[in-house]
Amino acid sequence: MLGEIIAIGNELTSGRIPNTTSGFAAHHLFEAGYDIYAMHTIGDTPELIGEALNRALGRVDFVIVTGGLGPTDDDLTTEAVSEALNRPTMPNLEILSLIRQHLESNTDQPASSLEKLAWLPEGAETLSPKTRMAGFQLIHNDKPIFFLPGIPHQMRVLLVEQVLPRLATWYQGRQLSSTQHVYKIFGKTESDINADIASLALDEHVDIGYYPVFPDVHLSLTIRAANSALSKKLAESSYKRISEKLGLYIYGKDHDSMPSVVGELLHKKGLQLSIAESCTGGLISHLITSVPGSSEYFLGGVTSYANSMKISYLGVSEQLLEQHGAVSSEVAMAMAHGIRVQSKADISISITGIAGPGGGSEEKPVGTIFIGISDKDRTDAHHFLFSGNRYEIQHLVAQTALDIIRRHLLKW
Repeated sequence: MLGEIIAIGNELTSGRIPNTTSGFAAHHLFEAGYDIYAMHTIGDTPELIGEALNRALGRVDFVIVTGGLGPTDDDLTTEAVSEALNRPTMPNLEILSLIRQHLESNTDQPASSLEKLAWLPEGAETLSPKTRMAGFQLIHNDKPIFFLPGIPHQMRVLLVEQVLPRLATWYQGRQLSSTQHVYKIFGKTESDINADIASLALDEHVDIGYYPVFPDVHLSLTIRAANSALSKKLAESSYKRISEKLGLYIYGKDHDSMPSVVGELLHKKGLQLSIAESCTGGLISHLITSVPGSSEYFLGGVTSYANSMKISYLGVSEQLLEQHGAVSSEVAMAMAHGIRVQSKADISISITGIAGPGGGSEEKPVGTIFIGISDKDRTDAHHFLFSGNRYEIQHLVAQTALDIIRRHLLKW
């Protein structure tokens, strides 16, 4: 079944308030088995409201409208709908009674602008009057239209508790079953991933989307089928083929992050990690400790910008620094080995490099990075040349370092 979402409010079209209601509605409707044809954001202009509603009714099975239902002069949705659908407004006696009871218990005034909320288009059915949330349903040309408040928390309650159950009854047995997963990929470009997936010739019911989320690429896999068993079976077989193709480039799915995946591996293997950072300035330690429970496997780190810190706290020799420079594979390995010995960790990682925008040279340009890794058996270093601004280089380095740890642990 196909739906359309219309969000109304000058505060949305001006950018003063972000439109969060449409995304919430689309997500929950999709999960319930409905497809969304379009989402619109328009201002408090009656002509636009009527035009958008009539256009939607001509091409979809149901419409969700949010915003413009309040008691003030700029809340024009009800009047616009009345005009556009030729349904004169009439007082809803239940809402009117509730409003007057509220006014009498709180003020001495028998009437108020709140009574505007009781005047609804002919044929409207209130969604949840006793909760004092504005919202109603109309059936027009055998199609349901739901009008919800623009206040986000009220809209969410009514959508989940009123709209979705009513739609399920209205379109019983006609919804599709959905299976959707988002796979997190690092170290491969979006175009290369696209080419890899295209070569698989997946089933026509498998919908693939690619979303660059720096520094990752997220791949969404969506299956819409007549029943859940079929959609899940197709999703499993499709992912098996995708994972075989992309291999270790896929590091997680859905709510996973690189730090959480690394943390889970350390936890499962009973290992502890320490970090020595230079050009990332403690960013990797921050990412690791953003995961709850990280104190179990993360011992700590040293942010050693100055050579004196590398010498004093990591045991890097002054001779090594003079001979090779702070930005070198030799110093990266010495930093990784030094922090592992000092912390008594099972595995340690180190970073030294030039994040820019200054500090580069012809021999070692901005973006030159060395990442060291050390365990009880050996110490190695990896050389990279990243591009971008300082923020981008630092975050690419951090994600790369975590990915090196992840791949190392998978072989442990």
